[in-house]
Amino acid sequence: MAATDERRPRTVEQVRREIEAERRQLAAAVASLRGEMGFGGTRRAQLQIAAVALAAGFVLTGGIGATMRLLFRRAGER
Repeated sequence: MAATDERRPRTVEQVRREIEAERRQLAAAVASLRGEMGFGGTRRAQLQIAAVALAAGFVLTGGIGATMRLLFRRAGER
């Protein structure tokens, strides 16, 4: 902006247009960054698979039984 532009007050419509343009630029930048970092569907699917594997491992190693014994033993000590 030139010095003469800064002295003139902007209208509400001009401010709205500028904000909308900034929003579009920000959305494009975020989409680009997500694409570069690989936060698409594959990353989300990998995270879900890891969560299921963690839960299955917990159950298969007796985690639920051990947790219940620990909780009930402490409840009986009171």
